[in-house]
Amino acid sequence: MSNPAHFVSRHLFGPGPCNPYPEATTALTRPLLGHLDPAFIAEMDAVCAGLRTLWGTDNARTLPLSTTGSGGMEAAFVNFVHPGDVVVVGVNGLFGERMVDVATRMGADVVRVDFPWGAPVDPVALTEAHPNPKIIAVVYAETSTGVKSDVAEIGRCKGDALLLVDAVTAIAGIELKADSWGIDIGYAGTQKCLGVAPELAPFTVSERAWSRRVEHPRSWYLDLGMLGGYAGEATGTKRTYHHTAPTGMVVSLGAAIGRILDEGLDNVVARHREAGEALQDALTEAGFELFAQAGSRLPDLTTVKVPEGVDSAAVRGYLLERFNIEIGSGAGAYADSVWRIGLMGPNAVAENVPLIVGALQAAIAATSKG
Repeated sequence: MSNPAHFVSRHLFGPGPCNPYPEATTALTRPLLGHLDPAFIAEMDAVCAGLRTLWGTDNARTLPLSTTGSGGMEAAFVNFVHPGDVVVVGVNGLFGERMVDVATRMGADVVRVDFPWGAPVDPVALTEAHPNPKIIAVVYAETSTGVKSDVAEIGRCKGDALLLVDAVTAIAGIELKADSWGIDIGYAGTQKCLGVAPELAPFTVSERAWSRRVEHPRSWYLDLGMLGGYAGEATGTKRTYHHTAPTGMVVSLGAAIGRILDEGLDNVVARHREAGEALQDALTEAGFELFAQAGSRLPDLTTVKVPEGVDSAAVRGYLLERFNIEIGSGAGAYADSVWRIGLMGPNAVAENVPLIVGALQAAIAATSKG
């Protein structure tokens, strides 16, 4: 059995999960509902409606998939990639790499377009990489590097291709307008700016994309055609049973969405922007060098170069042990040379900035002593 003493309160300032909104946590204490209970179905409908607002879409097929953000990525490819389809993927970080891997496993003819880690995807280079792709896939907010790319411009240049977008670190934290930007297939996760524990993948599909779907995808669990009869596409109390949904998590997500919409989505985005800019300014003033390219930096996830001679892992361990602060290491080739610091969900307030910078400076000083 777990020792309750092992469960401590952490400041989750890494790349996710973040600390959840209090409303999301409180919702988990409510009496559990069955997955076909009319009360739960009403809750699911409300969550789907709220997700449409957060995605900036009128798509009927907008729902929380019972999986993580990575499962949302797999659902996006397995439901829309036919064997032999040309899929153009922009790669400027770890999660673009994963898109390539998943699309390849689905039998796609993948055209990989690489960009430097720390830089955004170039919309022209991406959309002109192939004359007639079926899908163009891109990570809007690259969690591994703290960079955002211009999805709106990619949407304007996509031609007849479907635009598939990873919005895991974007939704409810930075501007997201699926319909006006031309996003056809989008997936996200709950553990970032939505301020909910991991386990759900907010998902949206346009009618244009739906007409081109794989009718019998190779995944039964992630088959959107079957899921649509249970959530998102269906209305009313009569639903087609597919799986036992994580009802407590859906209710928790609903509470977080309510919290966000009560504050006002534009205000939440502005709060993330102000907190992120304050952190980046404070780090720069303290002598740290930022990793992500200026002009394309995410406000909700800041990447910092580890100073020369500093032991990245030792600093992160010290922060966790002495201050109960979690920050993330870098990814891939930058695992030891970059820190990732997130201000997401309820953590996205400027009051956290001096705590982070002061603790980081103290950790470096403590771990650098001979």
